[in-house]
Amino acid sequence: MSVNIQQVTKIYGEQKAVDNISFEVKEGEILGFLGPNGAGKSTTMKMITGYLPMTEGQIFVNGIDMQKNPIEGRKLIGYLPESNPLYQDMYVKEYLHFIAGVYQLPNRTQAVNHVIEMTGLGLEQNKLIRQLSKGYKQRVGLAQALIHDPKILILDEPTSGLDPNQLSEIRKMIQELGKTKTIIFSTHIMQEVQAVCSRVMIIQKGKIVADNTVQGLSQQLSGACTIKVKFEKPIQLDPFSQLEEVTSIVEEGNQVYQISGHEELLLKKAVFNLAVQTNNPILQLQDVGTDLEDVFKLLTHSNS
Repeated sequence: MSVNIQQVTKIYGEQKAVDNISFEVKEGEILGFLGPNGAGKSTTMKMITGYLPMTEGQIFVNGIDMQKNPIEGRKLIGYLPESNPLYQDMYVKEYLHFIAGVYQLPNRTQAVNHVIEMTGLGLEQNKLIRQLSKGYKQRVGLAQALIHDPKILILDEPTSGLDPNQLSEIRKMIQELGKTKTIIFSTHIMQEVQAVCSRVMIIQKGKIVADNTVQGLSQQLSGACTIKVKFEKPIQLDPFSQLEEVTSIVEEGNQVYQISGHEELLLKKAVFNLAVQTNNPILQLQDVGTDLEDVFKLLTHSNS
């Protein structure tokens, strides 16, 4: 099962929310879809699922053209939207039976019991949805996306509102599902992407600015770096932040600062020279490296 997006554009009035993007996600891939708020993530996901028409381009779900045959394409997709709309006055089990009926599943009771167990809703299944915590409401949303055993999962902020234990459980579930399904999900939690995703895509102002593995993105931006520096005395931030080689500087306390830049050697040389000029010896310097959060900041800031 694959999702194939070809030269897709979405325009609202005079605003181009998605700008001529193309990519393919294949079976067994877990794609982390990242971007700042308003970058076009949710719009792209809605177009893939057929809930939002595209202005230009084509989308194929396992070879099915979503413009020509959207109903057949939707049968293959499980979708959890960011807003997670639920019928608040239905009981959890009742709601899932209703969704199973919408999909005309032959054995609804078995399907409902299976997703209740899979998403850990056993103790909550006889409660009204409006009585649930945000985390459990999110689990109900996941359960409805999974109930018809879709081959493709589109999950918009699937772990929003979950506590650390729930988050870990849902991560493991996504990893397990990724062995047999095509998964696209968006999140703002970088550690989640590093733990779960086989591939990362970053979108900014409707355009794809990166598409690679987590390791590949770091190598792609191998010149970027962050160093942790301990000075003898507190520094004046302005002279350091105004260095051409420095992109950001964060004070950690106790004369320790994290300083980021694009070129490691030039960054270290500039920081060392300014330390000498200001008569503030460096007591310790440590490479922090470039993690996914650094990559995300560099790509989205440089394209803002």
